[in-house]
Amino acid sequence: MSEIDDIEQKRRRSLKPLGRLIPYLKRYRGKVAAALFFLTLAAATTLALPLAVRRMLDHGFQNGESGLINSYFSMMIVMAVVLALASAMRYYYVIIIGERIVTDLRRDVFAHVATLSPSFFDVNQSGEIVSRLTADTTQIKSVVGATASTALRNAILCLGAMAMMIYTSPKLSILVLAAIPIIVFPLVAFGRSVRKRSRAAQDMLAAASAFAGETIAATRTVQAFNGEPAATARYGLAVEDAYNAARGATRTRAMLTGVAISLIFGSVVAVLWYGAQNVLAGTMSAGTLGQFLLYSVIAAGSLGSLSEVWGELAQASGAAERLTELLDEVSPIATPPAPLPMPAPALGRVGFADVHFAYPTRPGKSALKGLSFHVAPGETVAIVGPSGAGKSTVFSLLLRFYDPLSGKITLDGIDIREVTLQALRSRIAIVPQDVTIFAASVHDNIAFGTPDASREQVRAAAIAAQADEFIARLDEGYDTPTGERGITLSGGQRQRIAIARAILKNAPVLLLDEATSALDAESETLVQKAIDGLMKDRTTIVIAHRLATVLKADRILVLDNGRIAEEGTHQSLIHHGGLYAKLARLQFESGAQDFMAAAK
Repeated sequence: MSEIDDIEQKRRRSLKPLGRLIPYLKRYRGKVAAALFFLTLAAATTLALPLAVRRMLDHGFQNGESGLINSYFSMMIVMAVVLALASAMRYYYVIIIGERIVTDLRRDVFAHVATLSPSFFDVNQSGEIVSRLTADTTQIKSVVGATASTALRNAILCLGAMAMMIYTSPKLSILVLAAIPIIVFPLVAFGRSVRKRSRAAQDMLAAASAFAGETIAATRTVQAFNGEPAATARYGLAVEDAYNAARGATRTRAMLTGVAISLIFGSVVAVLWYGAQNVLAGTMSAGTLGQFLLYSVIAAGSLGSLSEVWGELAQASGAAERLTELLDEVSPIATPPAPLPMPAPALGRVGFADVHFAYPTRPGKSALKGLSFHVAPGETVAIVGPSGAGKSTVFSLLLRFYDPLSGKITLDGIDIREVTLQALRSRIAIVPQDVTIFAASVHDNIAFGTPDASREQVRAAAIAAQADEFIARLDEGYDTPTGERGITLSGGQRQRIAIARAILKNAPVLLLDEATSALDAESETLVQKAIDGLMKDRTTIVIAHRLATVLKADRILVLDNGRIAEEGTHQSLIHHGGLYAKLARLQFESGAQDFMAAAK
């Protein structure tokens, strides 16, 4: 084991992940107090029963007083009713508390994950994160809602029964207490093993869930390549691994239960045999032994149940640990403690000054090397270059998905690291190449990011985006569900919804990431017309290969290997005969004569 692994293992042993739930419990002190009251009442009622049994044995039967016996039985009925009501109320409160805490926990984890930078998602599968939000929180709900109260009830019963055993017969109790260390140590040892194996099972199940989510989302691609058998086989192996891990955890937990029950009841039988000898010798009454017997059974049963609960707590501890890891994840992209206000009115002036950057997943490969350029308010700048030149990286840095290793990026003269993320991104609208459409209505998709927009505002944005006509033909118009990832819409329709979303945002800076590169001629014409309207009076940075977009740019930046290799207008770069002219010839080879004519 490496030193890092050893440190991590020690950290996990010393951590008490379930302790992270205490702040959530504190939010509902009233419900917790009520649950504890009824739990204590139920435990106290249970512990009072053996006292009644002893008095009945030593006084009622011995003296033959039927009235006394009847009164004791009546008392027991009352105690049974109290026990039933207290147990019912305890169940109600603990279940409600469990549901409430898990709801809060899911919301907090999701809210935190939503703020993490893309560098986190570069190395973590979304399916695994979803698994933690669902399967792990369900495990915790089970523990908080039922297992924890059962454990607390059994702990109270066990301690109370032991105290009453000492009160009933100190001599017999000493023998019982002497056996406790023999019982507890195996529980602790097995509990650690259960927690470790449960964590492994949960990790494997999360990996299987991640693959399932990825495959289901790409069903058409899977079927197009006849990949169903391969995908099924891979998922089958993943769930089989999860089953084997779960079986190992269950086997360990079963051994824990068996060992605990054997030790507990074995010690109780031995002590009771010794007590029976005292009754025969006349040093102890039958009622006293009966009372001690009942308390022994209560203590043994409670301790035995605790052994089972311990395994469930260990499983929940593994789940809480996985959720804690998400909550403890610190995003490298954060709002500064004392953010500067953005200048008003917004102008849309963008600047890159000697920016160096490498992606966290590829620290040894620079994506940008001393990049410097400025975009004036209202100017349209196109960025072109071969694949991997750093074009999309410019957008990622401007949106502050990542921070540069060195250099400075400014918006309206302010370093974007000195303002809040919300203020920065509120001034930037993006139309990406791969449009994200949510499984919601057309209206909700256009209004995403502007949730308070009215239907009239949404429709006005759709009209400007050349989208109102096709939306009107949908079965439910703007209320039509788009399906997961907008599967019911064509590529051009998805792009126009994205443009309408950007129009509705009305930001001073517009980023266009090859918005027409994958469209047919008709769709491209409509989308390009919508883009032309969107670009008016806005600072626009375009990643584009299409001639129509490049021709309309005020300037063109040619990136190569993270640097600006050339800069100028379309005509000047064509006449220069450098990298831009080469890229143009390669892309428009079939229409080279028309392309060159456009430069004259």
